[in-house]
Amino acid sequence: MKNDCHKPNCFHGSIQGPSDVDQNRPMVIRAESYPRAGLIGNPSDGYHGKTISFIIRNFSARVTLWESPELEIQPARRDEMVFGSIAGLVEDTRTFGYYGGLRLLKASVKRFHDYCESEGLSLHSKNFTIRYQSAIPPHVGMAGSSAIITACFRALMQFYGISIQPPVLANLVLSVETDELFIPAGLQDRVVQAYEGLVFMDFAEKHFEQMGHGAYEQLDPSTLPPLYIGYSTKLSEGTEVFHNDIRGRFARRESDVVSAMTEWAELTERCRTLLTSGKGSEIGPLLDRNFDLRKSLYRLSDGNLAMVEAARSVGASAKFTGSGGAIVGIYKDEKMFEALRSEMGRLGVEVIKPVIDPACR
Repeated sequence: MKNDCHKPNCFHGSIQGPSDVDQNRPMVIRAESYPRAGLIGNPSDGYHGKTISFIIRNFSARVTLWESPELEIQPARRDEMVFGSIAGLVEDTRTFGYYGGLRLLKASVKRFHDYCESEGLSLHSKNFTIRYQSAIPPHVGMAGSSAIITACFRALMQFYGISIQPPVLANLVLSVETDELFIPAGLQDRVVQAYEGLVFMDFAEKHFEQMGHGAYEQLDPSTLPPLYIGYSTKLSEGTEVFHNDIRGRFARRESDVVSAMTEWAELTERCRTLLTSGKGSEIGPLLDRNFDLRKSLYRLSDGNLAMVEAARSVGASAKFTGSGGAIVGIYKDEKMFEALRSEMGRLGVEVIKPVIDPACR
């Protein structure tokens, strides 16, 4: 049983022109981007390692843009500052943090302008109004913030008639977070969101020296075995907190950390070989090893550990999709999937089958 069909994904946004009734109606641009799951290799992506990731079309971030007299960035739900009570403020902060998506859009527009200026790309003088919506579960390691930024760039590219190739787009999206907003991040999320589908990534330094970006290969999603995603927003761990200590230990070249990064890259290569040779059903032990190695280095919350253990108790493999709060793994059949849903449901964890290809929506 295959997890998803695999026709090429060409949809990055849409343009709605004026209707026959109202010729003065402004052109509306809608662009989308999707969350992602790190199938294997993470968190070696920020350490010149290798990863394989895929997008999850079950959720999306959408940016809408239209021409207007002034340039305006409109707030979304997570940007609201009016609450029914102090308890409402606390719940909103727990869900969305102290910062909403306005800073993501503002920084993206600024970075887009700077890139076009540096490349000698002329931008017309029309203004626009822009807003975003996101149904991506927040703070569960699915790259919801970079999805908003990617969708914003796609909308701006359509509005200004600018084309940016996927590897460059991924670099730009990363620079919005690291250079403009000073959020620690790696390239994995941005690369798979730029290419979409299932992507193998090699972040060796030599590739950046030669090309200015990593070496990326789109793989066939139909080679994947049946996958599940389990997530709970109550178990999230912020990326800023999650990665800092490991980065310091890696910078100090601590042997166990350096060895782990090497092994994660090797696991990724082995997974790629199995997928491309038609043996995708054999990748489960590699995913389990990926998590077990991570567990040996990181202090993980009891809730996140319980989620992985619950999945494994019914025979499924399990590892984090990102920084915690969500897991990914393979299951054997529908009986096991229902057992997964039942066992994870006791922990308040949602379980879904990820949609990777647009034709499978």
